[in-house]
Amino acid sequence: MAGQTNNYDKKLARAFILDELFDLTLYTKLEKFSNNNTKVLLNELIKIENEHFAFWQDFFNIQISKLNFFRRVKMSIIVLLCRIGRDTGIHLTLEAVEIYGIRKYLDVWEHYKDDPLREAVRRVLEDEFKHEDNIVSNAIKRKIHPARIRDIFLGFNDGLVEVLGAVSGFFAAFGMASSVLIASFTVAVAGSISMAAGAFVAMGSEIEVKNSTQQKREFLGEEKVADNPVKPLSSAIFVGGSYFIGALVPVLPVFFGSQSVLASIVTSGIMIIIVSYFLAFLSGMDVKKRILTNIIILAIAVIVTYAIGSVIQEVLGISI
Repeated sequence: MAGQTNNYDKKLARAFILDELFDLTLYTKLEKFSNNNTKVLLNELIKIENEHFAFWQDFFNIQISKLNFFRRVKMSIIVLLCRIGRDTGIHLTLEAVEIYGIRKYLDVWEHYKDDPLREAVRRVLEDEFKHEDNIVSNAIKRKIHPARIRDIFLGFNDGLVEVLGAVSGFFAAFGMASSVLIASFTVAVAGSISMAAGAFVAMGSEIEVKNSTQQKREFLGEEKVADNPVKPLSSAIFVGGSYFIGALVPVLPVFFGSQSVLASIVTSGIMIIIVSYFLAFLSGMDVKKRILTNIIILAIAVIVTYAIGSVIQEVLGISI
């Protein structure tokens, strides 16, 4: 069975098959250095992925046997990180692939749900969702917590953006690197404490609301809803810690002797791209959209704060 595809379909189909080949190749490479239980899991996934890879090549009538350059680089990085993290790293990667796969399969369904081939697509996607995903979900303890990803990204992103803005404004207003360093580091410390405290209070309030709702359900004899909430202290530590780490990114170039905001901007831009990519991979977000959004936010922060610093220095005559 081969799908009848137009130009757009062929582009979509090629990317989809390359992703399937990527998953199959990744599982094969990880299986070679995994421990016994994980090896059994990966062998099951390899068997399933081989069948699905063959199906989609036949469905789209496209034969691909080699990954492109970008996917080979991505593969090498993931395998290296899994070698370092061993089974924990492999399990984390498998869940990330599962999350990304859900979005990928739904995109294909959205395109073919009104097509004469919809039933064939539905059958294989149901197999993808129910079989492959269940193997991963049931075999390993879930390690990707949406709340944890939110905490890490929220803290790091806020720390980097806010303190980069502070560094930009301080350079415009003060001009002296030593003054910028002291002021920026102070902002980083105060900000991390504030973020941690805010996360602690917010999570505590959220848990109280959930507990009240749970008690009401129990009183009414309704079925108990399974929940594994993130502890307030844990959330506070992750948010505050990731904020401080993010805040250090624009501060470190000044610490090592930079006399302008340019080095901080470049360093922050590179770091936000890297972090956005990995967090998008773990959570299934659109990578390009996430990176572009954060680059725009960084640019706005720098422009606005530098303008404010310049006004303070030039118009109000305040400087150090």
